[in-house]
Amino acid sequence: MRLLLAIFLPWLQFFTIGRPFAGVICLILQLTLIGWLPAALWSVYALSQYKTDQKIEQALRR
Repeated sequence: MRLLLAIFLPWLQFFTIGRPFAGVICLILQLTLIGWLPAALWSVYALSQYKTDQKIEQALRR
């Protein structure tokens, strides 16, 4: 679900992973038609980093 959100509404995805400042910057970037693709790519990359951080955190708890 978050992957679809990262592609279609990149700025909103940043708010779901707890990065509101990046979400505002992404929204400004997304407002331009040319900026949509970089915003979506940045959002997908940030989501993958978030998932990796979550896995590391879970492994350290064990």
